[in-house]
Amino acid sequence: MADVQDLDLAITAALPNGGKVVSVVPHGKTRWSTGLRIDIGRDDGEEEVFFLKIIERKEWFGMAEAEYEGAKALFEVIPDNVAVPLAWGSLRADPTKSFSLTRFRNLRDSSPPTAQLLAALKKLHTTSVSPTGKFGFHVTTWFGPPPMVNNWTDSWEEYFGRQFRADMAFVQRVFGADPELVELTDQFIDKVVARLLRPLQTGGRNIKPSLCHGDLWDGNVQIDADTQQPIIFDAVCFYGHNESQFHVVEIPNP
Repeated sequence: MADVQDLDLAITAALPNGGKVVSVVPHGKTRWSTGLRIDIGRDDGEEEVFFLKIIERKEWFGMAEAEYEGAKALFEVIPDNVAVPLAWGSLRADPTKSFSLTRFRNLRDSSPPTAQLLAALKKLHTTSVSPTGKFGFHVTTWFGPPPMVNNWTDSWEEYFGRQFRADMAFVQRVFGADPELVELTDQFIDKVVARLLRPLQTGGRNIKPSLCHGDLWDGNVQIDADTQQPIIFDAVCFYGHNESQFHVVEIPNP
């Protein structure tokens, strides 16, 4: 069990008033974050439970903001299928580290019925509305260490192409420069991306920018044991083509 006294002051300030932290236990860990379950006892005898994620490396500080803002956007559309986002910020003891805080969901490690999950995604994609009417997002989101290039744009071709180019540049920063890969990237964007995506927004056709989870796979979907609802988490949110999908990129251990 983690020590309650070790909770940073920024975290305790973000927790609701009127209760006492009674336990802090580890709950999940990734390459770039540590998860904690926080139990709070209230004066009326009730208990509240929260999930805390701490981003421990300064180069990935923005992941906490992205986690919070992404969950907030999802919660506005499909509140039954997301953990309630509460706060994000930097730790007071070490401002290079950041955290995001949500209500705790009692998740069962099993996949929800397909029809139930698809109903939630249909609602997300069909009823969400881009605040600018464009593709992008209002903060940088992350699919693993690589950041998304979320500047607003009217063109889905531009959004997809610049993200693909950024991903290839990231790969080369990690594994070394590859002139052939640079050439293939240019050809892919100029020929393949242009031919497949440009027709979607020409000749009177258009695409609705839909809010996307961005990293939807079985590891990021579970069932709430209390509500029996599918819960999606670890989102890489952006407004894009509803069929778009990105996957977390792994990098070697530093």
